[in-house]
Amino acid sequence: MEKNNFSLTALGTAFMRGYHARHDHSLIFHDPLAYGLLTEKERFLIANHWIDRLSSVAPEVAASCPDQASCLRQALQRCTGASTVLGRARYAEEALRNGIGLGTRQYVILGAGMDTFAFRCPQALQKVQVFEVDHPATQAFKLRRIAELGWKIPPGLHFVSLDFTESSLEEIEALSPYDPAALTFFSWLGVTYFLPRGAVLDTLAAVARISPAGSGIVFDYLGPDSAGNGKATERLKAIVDSLKALGEPLKTGFDPAALGPDLERAGLRLLEDLAPADIQKRYFEGRTDGYRASEHIHFALAAVM
Repeated sequence: MEKNNFSLTALGTAFMRGYHARHDHSLIFHDPLAYGLLTEKERFLIANHWIDRLSSVAPEVAASCPDQASCLRQALQRCTGASTVLGRARYAEEALRNGIGLGTRQYVILGAGMDTFAFRCPQALQKVQVFEVDHPATQAFKLRRIAELGWKIPPGLHFVSLDFTESSLEEIEALSPYDPAALTFFSWLGVTYFLPRGAVLDTLAAVARISPAGSGIVFDYLGPDSAGNGKATERLKAIVDSLKALGEPLKTGFDPAALGPDLERAGLRLLEDLAPADIQKRYFEGRTDGYRASEHIHFALAAVM
């Protein structure tokens, strides 16, 4: 992402969550507010992007669609990017609920983008303080949009502007009422791919430094081609090319076999690493639509040691 530009992938993520809530059945994750953060023009442009992508990646499927709405549905369900967005959000909020039951009192959303948790789940703010941490340009864009919509920012929601490539997460203590002694849960979704490896590891280590033992973090990461076939590689290349065209190229992936030791050096203990087959079984098995786990994405849960 360019230094002074807001994240276009944040808008794309909101579109996928909003579309799923409005148009799909048997919801993987329910975010009825996501569409509200996008203007009608933005929704139109993003929808056309997906329809064009279907035409280039699967022209025979696009040709068989009777209308634009059908093309959009096929594009989102066939692209595992949408499945990843929905699956990881559900995974993170399931882990958060477990954490709250165990005494978690702070929820830090790293790279929050257009996340709507604090507005969707006001009852949760009776138990946890929520901190949205994101790039200054993206956060400024979101705050303008919230003001335009007339949404009231709840007292338990705090916004922290940080550029992970230039600043340390530890600055959250000076920029907000964050309490380093309180049990905290962090979610870091759709971000590690876009940062240099050093910045990812530094941020993970900062999580361990600013929160007590037993605090947790969920993040997703780019792994190897788990399916080991050409089609999976072609799909990944299409995603890489699309993101590069948006100015947000993929930069970092991890070897699952080395993830545990990497996290231990950062002060974290790996509790769970869901491989693509695990994600498929947990969230997508038995679905009759096209949503399925990505062959390349893992979901990880770790705890501060």
